[in-house]
Amino acid sequence: MFEPFDYEFFIRGIIAATIVGGLCGLIGVYVVLRKMSYIGHGLSHAIFGGAVVSFVMSFNFYIGATIWGFASAVLINLTTRQRKFIAADAAIGIITTASFALGVALISRYRTFTRSFDAALFGNILGVTENDLYAIVGVTVLTVAAILIMYRRLLFTTFDPEVAPYFGVSTAWVDTFFSLILAAAIVVSLQVLGATLIAATLVIPPITARLLTDNFSRMMVFSVAIGSACGFTGIYASYFIDIASGASIVLVSAGVFLVAMLYSVVRNTVLTARGLAEPVPVDSSVSQHAVYD
Repeated sequence: MFEPFDYEFFIRGIIAATIVGGLCGLIGVYVVLRKMSYIGHGLSHAIFGGAVVSFVMSFNFYIGATIWGFASAVLINLTTRQRKFIAADAAIGIITTASFALGVALISRYRTFTRSFDAALFGNILGVTENDLYAIVGVTVLTVAAILIMYRRLLFTTFDPEVAPYFGVSTAWVDTFFSLILAAAIVVSLQVLGATLIAATLVIPPITARLLTDNFSRMMVFSVAIGSACGFTGIYASYFIDIASGASIVLVSAGVFLVAMLYSVVRNTVLTARGLAEPVPVDSSVSQHAVYD
């Protein structure tokens, strides 16, 4: 049972997965409520392209991928705001798929490092180093601090984006700021989750938390707890099942979601049978809190 903990690589991997799971769970609450699930998926693919370019240019992975991710996020925001007839999903699709295609093209051109990017695509606990841990912890601390500082502005633009400018909140700046946070989180999650599966860890924990509560604060706590627990359990299970770490984490998360869904159905059935009102949607209650508190 405790055999995996005899290996340093596994200890590093499970610490990284637990922290990354909680980080994605925290950011995922805003991603889901802001209906940005597609941008999380898209940025992970765009950053993969940046990682390949960094490798080809013998540039530091974290610096290169982060700059690439930031540039992609800013470009998406600028495209959708400057050209109103280009929808957000179209801009995301064009920019991120082009970036991903560039990465694939470079891999096919320089075949000598093809296997080096298996982890970036599918996740691999064997590749988690001490430097990766430092980067994950650093980004997590900065993300938590940024969300605490920007809490009201993020809350306002999440639930009342049309009203926020009248209260002096620049939605364009807040949207760009959040996209940059999201990009940084995706960069440090690549080694553990892989580019193809990051979007799931940004979406499943907060959706699961939403099934369990209609309170925004509790939703954030539940989402972080679920993300961390699934990260820990997924990595632990992947050691024995011998599958990719990212896939294992997502499968565990999906299982927890199904249990929460079943619980939600049973709870609502019982409430209906008792003639009790349905829970208040999280966005309506929190938007009032954001405006009037």
